[in-house]
Amino acid sequence: MRAVSRNDLERWTRDFTQAFNDHDLDRVMSYFAEDAVYDQYDDASAEGLAAIRAAFEPQFKGAFGDMRFEEEDSFVDADAHKSLISWVCSLDTREGRAGWRGLDILVFNGDGKIARKATYAKAKTLQLRPHGSPTD
Repeated sequence: MRAVSRNDLERWTRDFTQAFNDHDLDRVMSYFAEDAVYDQYDDASAEGLAAIRAAFEPQFKGAFGDMRFEEEDSFVDADAHKSLISWVCSLDTREGRAGWRGLDILVFNGDGKIARKATYAKAKTLQLRPHGSPTD
């Protein structure tokens, strides 16, 4: 496994998060390895680029409203090729602003691509449904 520097991990993690805030799905996907795994906040899992893209598409199409992530804290373990970023997610919807706290654990491979993304959310209830769903 190629050595990865602390600075690389910090930069990749912040750039990856910024791609979400820029609503740039292609840029987000460029960070993932072909065989990456995305463990979602709801315990669902997406494996491989096509499944990960499909999991993100509703968010990037605005199905839940305008979503942004503000970094609270982060740390990296360069030896393990891991980073953790905690954030506050704000969601602007037709009903107003909502939000929750969460974090992503990112595991990078030796090529600097994300091999695994695990998302954890902290909210009393977190049920994202696309606008126009039967419960809206």
